[in-house]
Order: sequence, then structure tokens, then C-alpha cells
Amino acid sequence: MEEPSEQNTNVSEDVQPPDRTDEEGSPIPTSNIATTTSKTVQQEEDSPSKIVPVKSKESARYCWVCFASDEDDLEAAWVQPCKCRGTTKWVHQACLQRWVDEKQKGGNTGKVTCPQCQTEYIIVFPNMGVLVLLLDTVDSFVYKGCPFLAAGIVVGAIYWCAVTYGAITVMQVVGQKEGLAVMEQADPLVLLIGLPAIPIALIVGKLIRWEDTVLTFIRNYLSRVPLIKYVLPFRIDVSPNFTRAESDLPPLTDPFSATRVLCGALLMPTIANMFGKFFFDSVKSNFHKTVLGGLTFIAIKGCLKIYHKQQQYIRQCQRKILDYTESNISTYLRRNPRE
Repeated sequence: MEEPSEQNTNVSEDVQPPDRTDEEGSPIPTSNIATTTSKTVQQEEDSPSKIVPVKSKESARYCWVCFASDEDDLEAAWVQPCKCRGTTKWVHQACLQRWVDEKQKGGNTGKVTCPQCQTEYIIVFPNMGVLVLLLDTVDSFVYKGCPFLAAGIVVGAIYWCAVTYGAITVMQVVGQKEGLAVMEQADPLVLLIGLPAIPIALIVGKLIRWEDTVLTFIRNYLSRVPLIKYVLPFRIDVSPNFTRAESDLPPLTDPFSATRVLCGALLMPTIANMFGKFFFDSVKSNFHKTVLGGLTFIAIKGCLKIYHKQQQYIRQCQRKILDYTESNISTYLRRNPRE
């Protein structure tokens, strides 16, 4: 039982590794193999490393305005003006100067903050002397005071225009000689307050829509009176079988027009004077003549406006939409719709 083990031991001791051969099959000596291996290791140790150390992103500087780095402009000045960390904490001095100019809009006193961390930038200026400081103060005062001065000029111009218009209106209503005499005898304070109040009173009076109130009263209480029904036709007389909801009816008041109110109010004294001379020329007093002419104009204009609004009201109540047929097309669409 012990003999096979001895044979195996002898076999393992007699086995040796095969010799290495070259491409032609010739054996290579062991000494040459060791020499070649040592040379290869020596060449790998002596050769330069191919891995180049790269600068980390944390240590690299990038401008958050132009997105340039240190490698793009080696001579650019850098600044860290705020509390930001990372790549946004650095910025070119020139880029930040342009950005501050855009935020200050040409001024030198406005505060500028960082758009990321909202930290106020520390901006300093060199000392240019007392004269420059005085000129800056005067320039700032003029810049801030000009809007108020312009507003005062506009208000003053409007005031004196109102005073002039009031004086012309007094001479137009009372008479030229009588008006001049009245203004010469009046107190200056009364003139300074009363004359500009004339156009204001005319404009306020023009804003009163008394025609709408009269028309509403006539519709509600006088629509059954025969004379009123004959002079001013109502909706129930024109179209008794047609009904619409009250919310669908057209409004009484016209759209507000500032220019129309202003022109109508300022032309009122002139129109009143013309009506007074035309209808009441026999009246000796120019003041009474103008007042009567103004009342006549207001009454005639109001009656015509009431009649016109009532007719518009009836027209809107009688409005209807027809079928889209050939007869209706030839009758209505192919001619003037206002006919």
C-alpha cells in the first residue's frame, strides 16, 4: 500500500517546466528571459506618466456674468463681492462694473445687490474733493425737484387759463364795459378764487344728466297721459305684443366722453349769448338776455335729447333677428342696413 505513494513522489520531483521557444521553435535560455523581463520593468518605471493632474472645479474660478475662466483671460481682475459659494462667488471686475452700471441706470447712489444671495455690494468711490461733492448734491436736488416743479408749472398754467376764461365769460355774459367795471371794483382775492371757479362750475353742471331723470319720470308716471303719448311715443304703443326682459333693454345714459363734456361746458356761455341775442333781443340787460338764452338752449337741447333717447329705446325694443333665407338676404343684406 505504501509503494504507489513513493512512485508519485518521484514523478513530481522529476517533472520540470518546459523550456520557452522562440517563433522558429528554438529554445530560449532562461537567463535571456530574466534579462528581458527586467528591461521591460525598467522601461515602465522610467517612462513619464500619462495622467495629467487637472485643477478641481472648486479651486477654478468662473465669471457668472461672461462665464469665462482663468484660462480664457489670464490678466483679468477677479473679485468676490458677496456671500456666494462655489462657482458663482467669483466675477470679473470689469463684468461686474458693467452689470452695476446697468442696475444703477447711469446713477451713482443706487444700491446694488447680488441676484443670488441678495447681499449688498460694497461700492466705494475715490474722494474727488469738496467741489465735486457740492455739485453732486446740487444735481441730486435738481433731479428730485424737477418733477414737482413741472407739476406746479402745469397746475399754474391751468389755473391762469381758468382765470382768463372766467374773465372772458364775465365780459361775455354781463357785457364788456360792465364786466370790466365789475372786475375792477371786486376784491382781488374774490377774483382769484371766483374767476377760475366759473369753468369748473360749467363742467360740473355739464356732468349732471337731468334728461335721464326726466325721461325715467315720464316713463313711470306720465306714459298714460294722452298728450305725452302723442308727443313722445312709448314702447307699449308701438309694439304691444313684443316683450323683453328689463335687463336686456338699452341703458338711458350715453357713454361718457371727456372731450364732449369739456367742449360742451366751455362753449355754453357763447351759445347762451347767441341764443339770447336771437330770441330775446328786446331785453335791455345783457346779463338777463344771456341767462334767458342759456335756459332756452338747455330746454330745447334737453327736449330733443329726451325724444332721441326714447326713439332709440323703441328701436332697440323692436329689434329682431330674421331667418337666413334668400328673400331676407336680397331684401336686407344687399342694401344699406340703415334704410
